[in-house]
Amino acid sequence: MNETRPRGPIPRRGRPTGRIRALPGRPARLPLHKGVYVLPNLFTTGGLFLGFYSVIASSHGDFFTAALCIVVAHVCDGLDGRIARMTNTTSQFGMEYDSLADLVSFGVAPGLLAYRWGLEPWGHWGWLAASLFAACGALRLARFNVQSTHASKRTFVGLPIPAAANMVAATVLLQQFLAGPGPTAQRPVVLFMVYALALLMVSSVPYASFKDLDLRARQPFYALVATIFIVKFVVAEPQIMLFGALLAYVGSGPVNLVLSIVRRQRRLAARQRREQSARGRPGEGEARGTGA
Repeated sequence: MNETRPRGPIPRRGRPTGRIRALPGRPARLPLHKGVYVLPNLFTTGGLFLGFYSVIASSHGDFFTAALCIVVAHVCDGLDGRIARMTNTTSQFGMEYDSLADLVSFGVAPGLLAYRWGLEPWGHWGWLAASLFAACGALRLARFNVQSTHASKRTFVGLPIPAAANMVAATVLLQQFLAGPGPTAQRPVVLFMVYALALLMVSSVPYASFKDLDLRARQPFYALVATIFIVKFVVAEPQIMLFGALLAYVGSGPVNLVLSIVRRQRRLAARQRREQSARGRPGEGEARGTGA
């Protein structure tokens, strides 16, 4: 019997045929030779550099510069995402790169800053708290990447790692403003704060994301007046206002969670009272009819 051979060149084994084939159950990955978007990744790189310089400043005892670098890195972290969405240059590469940069700027840098500034006198408890902060920050980023496709846009699950890092930086800036440069004394509140921030990052406490805030829409007149006063206070006392705003945001999650539990318990109790009253009415009617 004559075997029919396929027309055209026969591809060799082990050599690509020009098409990207995905494994079963896995999406096809685009090769990086197609290029990456430069503008948003430049801001991500700037935040990474600021986080790295914060580590250097903390190791040299320049805590004011280290804390300030973390705050400015948060600004770069917010700008890269907005620029990517405005210019339609979002990509999977940018998301992964942003997470790695956030781990350095908001996980390692504030952990080392907290240790050199206020946790070093605590010995083992101090470096354990600083390392736990960095580890919980990494877990928070990993969970966010997994849940980003189906997560709610109005709330975050757990304290965002930039907010936790800025809380550490704002505390350092406030202490430097009130007491002068240098490390702080052995204070239990600093140790408790670092442990609390680490646990809040990996918790399920909901936090507002402010992603649905539309500044282009019309707002009431008093909103403009309040914004002007806030800007004036920030310019006059930036350390105090930054610490107060971050403390309010960090505390808003547990407070809202407790309030939601209280409201849920009240609704449940009210529903049980209505059900009991509805069950008691037929019995009252039968008792009245029997008495008549």
